[in-house]
This record gives sequence, C-alpha cells and structure tokens, in this order.
Amino acid sequence: MSVSAVRIRGLRKAFGAVEAVAGVDLDIGDGEFFSMLGPSGSGKTTVLRLIAGFERPTAGTVELAGRDVTSLPPFERDVNTVFQDYALFPHLDVLRNVEYGLKVRRVPRAERRARAREALRGVRLEGLEARRPAELSGGQRQRVALARALVNEPRVLLLDEPLGALDLRLREEMQAELKAIQRRAGITFVFVTHDQEEALTLSDRVAVLDRGRIEQVGTPAQVYERPATAFVAGFVGTSNRVGDVRVRPEKLHVHGADTAREPGQGDRHAFGTVADVVYAGALTRVVVDLDSGERVVALRQNLAAAADAPHRPGERVRVGWHSAHEFRVTDDAAESASVS
Repeated sequence: MSVSAVRIRGLRKAFGAVEAVAGVDLDIGDGEFFSMLGPSGSGKTTVLRLIAGFERPTAGTVELAGRDVTSLPPFERDVNTVFQDYALFPHLDVLRNVEYGLKVRRVPRAERRARAREALRGVRLEGLEARRPAELSGGQRQRVALARALVNEPRVLLLDEPLGALDLRLREEMQAELKAIQRRAGITFVFVTHDQEEALTLSDRVAVLDRGRIEQVGTPAQVYERPATAFVAGFVGTSNRVGDVRVRPEKLHVHGADTAREPGQGDRHAFGTVADVVYAGALTRVVVDLDSGERVVALRQNLAAAADAPHRPGERVRVGWHSAHEFRVTDDAAESASVS
C-alpha cells in the first residue's frame, strides 16, 4: 500500500471556547490535486495551517509521507505555502524573489540561479526575471509566488485561496494554468477555496467542510451528483427538494401544463405555477411554485433568442425529471424517520 502524501488523524484545534477543527481524518494521495472547500469559518484554512505547522493542534496527528510532523516547526516540514496576498518582496526582482528560499538554505549561487530560472520557465515567466513585483499583473505575481514555492521542490504545496485577489476573467485563466503547473510539477497540491466551481474544476478530489468537520470527501462528480448531506447539496451548487428526494436545477425540465408527452420509464413530474423567470445570459432560471407547496428552480440553456422567454409568471406548468437524477441525503433520511 502506498504511503499518503498527507495523513491526518483525529485533528482538533480550539481557540479558547471555539473549536475551529473538530476531529478531522484525511488521507491525501501522492501527486493529487486535493481541494478543501467550505464557507468562512468552516475550518479549511486552519487545517491547512496545521499541515504547514503554523498552528499546533489541540489533539491529533499530522503525517507527511509517513513521517509524523505534528510537533515539528514549519521549516522542518517538506511543504511550502502560497498565500492569497503572494507575500513577494517588493524590493527584489522576480529572479531574486524566486531564489530567496534557496539562498536561505545556502544553495550555491550558480545552482540557485539555474533552479530559479527553470522554475520561472515552468510557470511561463521566462524573460521577466529583472522586473519588480509592482511591474507585474496580478496573474504574473501569482505565478512568481508559485515558482518561489516550487523551486524548493516540496513534497506538498499548500495553497490558501491563491486566486482570491484576481478578477473573474483572470481567475478563470489562472485556474487552467494552475492545474497545468500541478501536472507538470507532479507534486501534491492541497488547495483551500470557498468557490465551489473552482474546486470542482481543479480537483482530483474535494473535501467539503462545515463547522470544523468534513461533510464529504469524493471526486468532483461524486460530491456534486451524489452529495452526502443537505449541507453539501446546498453549498456545492443548489438543489431542489421535491417530496422526499432532491434534484439539481439543470436536471429539471419545465413544460406547459397541457403539453402532451408520453411518459417513459423512470420519468417523474409535478404540477405548479411559474413564480418568476430570470434571464442570466447563457441560462434562464424558471422559478416554479409546486402544488405540493415546494418552490423549485429549473435552469434552461438559452439556445433561442433572448426575447423568446420560455415561460411567464402565472403560467401553469408541468415540471419533469428522471428518477436517475434524484438523490437523497442523510439529513433527509433522518427527518423522514422522525416524521414516521
């Protein structure tokens, strides 16, 4: 059995009366792009800081490549961290920023220069060695921070919301760049984010955290298509509750109530009244109040002209979906049991 790059057992961290991390067990594979996803206060950044050694756990252990590092300081752990603010030295040029860690470790000048230049090529910044951070774009500064971390050849790279300071377009560009860098480097990335789409786009696996606990660990498809709890179903995308099951908005189809359609095996439907129609560029959201008292949202791709609204408020409609797209979560099961 291969040794995990990161292995956490019974990890707890309390700040006074507040338990930020409340008993986390986690295994992260060698060479994996692993994301910790959750809202503010979920404990994801504290877990990252515990792995890095910036915080000492109240209880539990942290292992890196099979070595217990729980009591070791950050500089004795085979990890590097990239922060949201990049923490570049403004008075040093790009090359000297990247080679700084090697200089601290007393790597000979010729070797550290060669390694720094190679790291810059790896993040596509060759030719910018002489610039200062203030002369770079946000995306370039982010890549300098990555190069500075990667040049030390850590076993694990920890990234604390590194794209959070970028605008939307640049953020999307850097998501693809970050994944490409990870594949080229071949090392383990542990990535912290509150952005659901970012986690699903980048990750091999995702851990969803809430209130210091892990709600679910799985591939992006598993977490999205088969959420384990109501929190995951609501935080990773959105879900509609219809009776005792849940269905994602893009799986719902809205038709006129009188539209004739031969039902197929596994087809489900419910009748209701359109409450609102919201145009959102590529998609239109159709909000329907079902006769059962539940409100659902269906997403419709805008393939026709924008003026061709699919439905109008007050219209009677039939909402359909397929049973294969239904899912249940543990919270629902517990609620059903308490009702019965």
